[in-house]
Amino acid sequence: MGADARSHAHRSGSGPLRRRDYDESDVRVRPGKSSRPRTKTRPRHNDAESAMVVSVDRGRWGCVLGGDPDKLIVAMRARELGRTPIVVGDQVDVVGDLSGKPDTLARIVRVGERRTVLRRTADDTDPFERIVVGNAEQLFIVVALADPPPRTGFVERAMVAAFAGGLQPILCLTKHDLAAESEFAAAFDDLDLTIIYGGIDDPLEPVLDLLTDRLTAFIGHSGVGKSTLVNRLVPDADRAVGEVSGVGKGKHTSTQSVALPLPRGGWVIDTPGVRSFGLAHITPDDVIAAFTDLAAAIEDCPRGCTHLGPPADPECALDTLLGKERRVAAIRLLLGALNSNDPW
Repeated sequence: MGADARSHAHRSGSGPLRRRDYDESDVRVRPGKSSRPRTKTRPRHNDAESAMVVSVDRGRWGCVLGGDPDKLIVAMRARELGRTPIVVGDQVDVVGDLSGKPDTLARIVRVGERRTVLRRTADDTDPFERIVVGNAEQLFIVVALADPPPRTGFVERAMVAAFAGGLQPILCLTKHDLAAESEFAAAFDDLDLTIIYGGIDDPLEPVLDLLTDRLTAFIGHSGVGKSTLVNRLVPDADRAVGEVSGVGKGKHTSTQSVALPLPRGGWVIDTPGVRSFGLAHITPDDVIAAFTDLAAAIEDCPRGCTHLGPPADPECALDTLLGKERRVAAIRLLLGALNSNDPW
């Protein structure tokens, strides 16, 4: 007897259905939420295109396809990436609507391995490191020689972060018409640090020679002229320029990092003004490793050596290097900066 016949017989009173008369057609099953089989297989996205992240804003990333500033799109982070950090300078793979038209949204499905990374922590006791910029080749440390007065400690800490992250530091001095630079710059004579002038009255050509066809991150305290320099380098950047207040503290003029294309090729990444530069994630060995002429020597140092020399480290192997005394002394100034984060 078929299911319809049995059901009709039951309704017509010809007799109740017996258990053996049931078959699968008599059972109504509502599928649950977990009944659909799941798979760990993720899409390969073989059609994804390469792009560089140029801006970040509340869960949306501005990207340029193939590094072309004229091919700007907006993308979200694909679900499979979870909370993977994506920062300005990252190389990513994107899929979806890549037209760049208003109100269109692509998806970032892969983040490339970073060649270099600029990190900092909120302070030296904060174990959580923040990635500021990815893949930059150079770190332009912008410092005013007056108003606000310069601090060697900030430059030293920024240099430490650059060396540890694989970036080449460059010191850019502004407002040198208000103060002599010789004493301040002399502190870095033995560190092979490139020093250049980037004040409002200084020619741009030497600066452009260093930046063209490179990816360079700019960092500096608020009010030192960093955004002014960026606006000169990229005339249509439209970056806000803060005015230094009467007490010497500048207003924060930028709240997010942004990459801007240079007219002759290359990019500058303008980062927010900083008040301190935490280095909780960096060890003394990370710093020494950036100096090839000294890196091998520390293999003979005792365990836990901070390479500061006597009295803290009486057996530091750096003290056995003949003819390197000035070099070692200069690098120990950098190492000393690891232990003193002076907020500005």
